[in-house]
Amino acid sequence: MPDDSSIRIALIQGSVRPDNYTSKALALVADEIAALGLTPDLIDHSGMDLPLPGTGADSPEAEKIQQTIGNAVGVVLATPEYHGSFSSVMKLVIENLGFPSELSGKPVALLGVAAGRIGAIKALEHLRSVCSHVGAIVLPGPVSVAGVQDVFDDDGTCNDAAVEKAVRGIATHLNDYIHQNICPRVALEAAVRGEAA
Repeated sequence: MPDDSSIRIALIQGSVRPDNYTSKALALVADEIAALGLTPDLIDHSGMDLPLPGTGADSPEAEKIQQTIGNAVGVVLATPEYHGSFSSVMKLVIENLGFPSELSGKPVALLGVAAGRIGAIKALEHLRSVCSHVGAIVLPGPVSVAGVQDVFDDDGTCNDAAVEKAVRGIATHLNDYIHQNICPRVALEAAVRGEAA
């Protein structure tokens, strides 16, 4: 079985707004992924020019995102809630993941942030539906951060220990799923080939 540093986790942030709260929450997940010995690959598409679906345009940037997710063992999608759903930015990324989607067959963990008191519940429901439709294995227990503007400082520090634990728990949950459901299969295949120690 490969050592954990060879396990890459793609993280996609669904906001391009400067100094956004989504990126601050996702940074905690990335930090926890690294602390677990895995390799986080952050996809920040704020400077990218992804084509709209149906235009038929070639996009090296879309190919780069597809390659990053294709090389990942697991994926974390983080979105703000806009108008009762996930961001159009996140939808555009998903639309540029090819057909069949690079998310197909991948374990995916979801994180949502919102300014309101009920959090990003609707955004996460919609995002789960879309991810399931394209064949992703959406993990249970998505994390929704309510009142996000009161939870994070300007420098990204989380001021709520319970929220920080829940957000970091996304990495732990994904890591547990990978080791319990994906790595054992790899080890079994190696054993059949006589490659296991």
